[in-house]
Amino acid sequence: MSAEHPAVPGADPGSGADARADEGTRAGAGTDTGTGPDAGSRTVRRLRPGVAVTPLREGLHLRGRRGSVTLEGSKALPTLWRMIEEPLLDGGFEEFLDGVEPGSALRGAVDTLVGQLAAHELLVSGPTPPPTTVRTTATDPVTDWLGVTAERPDTARAALLGTRAEVVSGAPDGPLARAAGRALAAGGLPVAYTVDPDLPGDRVLLYARGSGPVRGVAVGRRGGSGYATALGSPAQIRSEAEALEARLDRPGPPGAPATPATRGTSATHAVLATAEVPAVPAAFFPLLAGAAAHRLLCGAAGLPDPADEGEDDRLLPGLPAVLLANARPPRADYRSWLGPDRVDADRRTLLPPAAGLGEALRRLAALTDDRCGMLPEPLPGDLRQLPVPLARCVLRRAGRPDGVLVGGAPRLDLARLDLFCRAAELLLGGEGFAVGANPGHARGRALRAVAGGLPEPAGRLPAVPADRWSGHPQVRHWWTTLTDRFAVPARLEVFRVAPGEEVYRAVVRPTGHRGASSGPSRGLGPLGDAVEATPGDAVAFASLAAVARVSARDPDPARGSDPAAGFASGSGGAVAPLAAAGVRTAAWEDSGWTGRWLAELAGREEAFQDALRRLTGADPAPDAPTARSADEPGALLRAFGFTVLHTPRETR
Repeated sequence: MSAEHPAVPGADPGSGADARADEGTRAGAGTDTGTGPDAGSRTVRRLRPGVAVTPLREGLHLRGRRGSVTLEGSKALPTLWRMIEEPLLDGGFEEFLDGVEPGSALRGAVDTLVGQLAAHELLVSGPTPPPTTVRTTATDPVTDWLGVTAERPDTARAALLGTRAEVVSGAPDGPLARAAGRALAAGGLPVAYTVDPDLPGDRVLLYARGSGPVRGVAVGRRGGSGYATALGSPAQIRSEAEALEARLDRPGPPGAPATPATRGTSATHAVLATAEVPAVPAAFFPLLAGAAAHRLLCGAAGLPDPADEGEDDRLLPGLPAVLLANARPPRADYRSWLGPDRVDADRRTLLPPAAGLGEALRRLAALTDDRCGMLPEPLPGDLRQLPVPLARCVLRRAGRPDGVLVGGAPRLDLARLDLFCRAAELLLGGEGFAVGANPGHARGRALRAVAGGLPEPAGRLPAVPADRWSGHPQVRHWWTTLTDRFAVPARLEVFRVAPGEEVYRAVVRPTGHRGASSGPSRGLGPLGDAVEATPGDAVAFASLAAVARVSARDPDPARGSDPAAGFASGSGGAVAPLAAAGVRTAAWEDSGWTGRWLAELAGREEAFQDALRRLTGADPAPDAPTARSADEPGALLRAFGFTVLHTPRETR
């Protein structure tokens, strides 16, 4: 509530400016605003309803639904506020301002204060209020709501007056349909009910019909969960309701997307009908329906979508969000989500590539959400995190048994991103596909895969002298961890892939003795393999991959590893530019610090990719969308800003 202040602005008898303003205010209060030459056409500024004001010793604190501001630095601020509060409340501020001398110190102070209110969305603008001799605060709830939330409440009100609502359901007497109708009626819309026998009993479609195209929101319940889609066309929300229900019926880690042939079929509904439906509290239905009606009302009034009001950094700007709710324990939040069929233009928006690692990880989280995600989420789970961070994900592909992938990297966030990209590549078809958070990341992964797949030459390759790589701090750390801490007998093979190119390959092989080899050794499969721009980087990543592989295969159940898990390809320098973007390193850091090492790798990456292209002749191209279902992983990845490349077989 607004703080109580004296109604007379000139309360300070020592201020001549206050006294003059007091006279102007009292004179303006008695003026008939409906008889001037600009009556009814002048735009006035008013304090947004619901704004609370707290006077401070030398300032003010104002807070509203859309913003807040604290102003400090002068004992005159509370007095100045008392002067302008009533005109701002009753719509007489412009008239009050006419009585303040332009260019005066008082006018400058008032303009500064009001400018701060406007900058923090604490003011609304509208026409001059009608003349009245009695000030009243009696308003209807819809007017109050629009006054608090709308940029231009009168425009929003007019939009609602020209809109009627329709509630479509298979069970119009069901609790969800009834609650939705009540919420829309409370929002000031006339409501009509329509029966659609093809709709499941716990799915309701809400439509707003006005002067423009019909827009709607789908709301439904599946067991103890519920959803409300973003505003969309009738075809869009119907499709999204089916896809969401299919996903909510498969709780847990996301797997292979439902195929169009099985999504929303009567067979699916029959299976669900026989399943036990958990009881939910009676309050769940009006809360869920009210949230859906709120989204529809905001769309009809031209207000921002409620999903955009919470400043939730998990949501991705530019993509629609779905509301997901759980009955027990009570929980409701928005998630960025795209359905398989993208009919509306806003559903076909493609996010730009990620500029940094944090942005890429937020998109990864949205794609792998445990309630609505469609791609497998890499998590540390109970895997050991020392000496190398590990992540694991469940890979579900249609027609194949579930698989488990495990991967490691210098940091857990890098391990999660690498593993996510590898899992996505396998879901796309595996060989030839490369996925990255941006084009550079995907290209680096693709070219390294091609170079790593080149056949080993028949002759002996000259080994890179050990003094060129053995002093690298990352090499010392990971090689010592492998051979001393884990006591794994292994040897290193380090060689230049082609004369004249700064491309080096390092392979860690299990053996009965330790030491560097003078050339490739055939026989046992490698523990680690890496292709990088310097021999030190190549040995470090190959040794790191070997440590991660051994850690992932550790049979000790107390250490939380999974001996049956498949090991994804090891980490590499392709992610370095993404990880180093916008990150400052200390002057005293050397390559032994991961941050400094990533920054050095990032500086070499562009030239290294050019060398790989010359060496391999490969030119990975964007994987073009096909006529396959839109819910394939490639379409979803591209929509969320990931890059999908494909290297033709003849260049591999």
